[in-house]
Amino acid sequence: MDDSHPSGSDFYDPRTGGQALRVRGVRIEGGAHEPARTNCFAIYRIDSGSGTVAAGDAHHPFGPASLLFFVPYQYMRFSADQPVGGEVIEFHANFLCVETFHAEVGCSGALFNDPYGVPLVALEDGAAAEVSDLFSRIRREQTERGLAHVEASLAYLKVLLIFSTRLKTGGGAGCGTAAAHRHPVLSRLALLIEQNYRTWHAPAQYADALHVTAKVLGRLVREHLNTTLTDLIRNRVLTHAKWQLLHTLRPVKEIAQEVGFGDELYFSRLFKKATGVSPRYFRDFETAVRGGSNLSMSSGRASILQTVGGADHSVVGADALGRTGGGGTEGSTRRHDNEPAETV
Repeated sequence: MDDSHPSGSDFYDPRTGGQALRVRGVRIEGGAHEPARTNCFAIYRIDSGSGTVAAGDAHHPFGPASLLFFVPYQYMRFSADQPVGGEVIEFHANFLCVETFHAEVGCSGALFNDPYGVPLVALEDGAAAEVSDLFSRIRREQTERGLAHVEASLAYLKVLLIFSTRLKTGGGAGCGTAAAHRHPVLSRLALLIEQNYRTWHAPAQYADALHVTAKVLGRLVREHLNTTLTDLIRNRVLTHAKWQLLHTLRPVKEIAQEVGFGDELYFSRLFKKATGVSPRYFRDFETAVRGGSNLSMSSGRASILQTVGGADHSVVGADALGRTGGGGTEGSTRRHDNEPAETV
């Protein structure tokens, strides 16, 4: 690998005895707190307190009785207005392949990094109690490590994800994300990004195509998505790049050129700023952690926006790292032959 673990990181690595699933308490007394960057998916259950969490350029307010969802290698920074208490579940793709799970339940990307929604689910009293119970069950299985504790933990985690998805999407049988209810201009923007992210990197290009000013479009994105248009475009570029790095052996220079960056060094700096690691480190480390299973995937390039049942429901699976159970480690799940939309 071309560099060592970044300082302040907490990467799962089975070669050093790392656990693919872990549950921890969360306590932020006040001010700012930056959790260590990890290569795991993270589900934060906020039991008390309030504040704002930064994920990249996006800033999302949160309160008590809520869930927050983050993807691997994502930068996070909590700013607590009041002391925050809760817990977090972190799991690697070696424990649960999120994309395989999405294919099984027919709902991709409603929770983890929907680029056109927010990574938060508010919990009413009854829902908060159910979620707390599921967290407790998973924590108990991991602590007591009784008969079939891996299978039990995996089952409880799947139930938690299904329950959270129902809460976020309205509980119906379909899988509409927050994108299904967004401003009509943002719906058209999402389609434009999907069609042009490899060559259009400037917000003004999208504003011109939508016949609005860049200022108006930027305001709509900030008001509805708590982020910037530049961040939306960049995240889509990086989603494509991460998928190619993880599932192919194509040179970094070639991947950079494919998403509109003629300068490989500039692309690598952009990638490292977003993920904390270089493109080569990302590929080499995840391939080693997964035992090379990630490279058995086909290199399809489907849009991350799909239509469900002919309705305008955006099925988004952006920036989800890993579609194989990987490496034969605990909790691995099988891969489906029909590939889901482009995710990583």
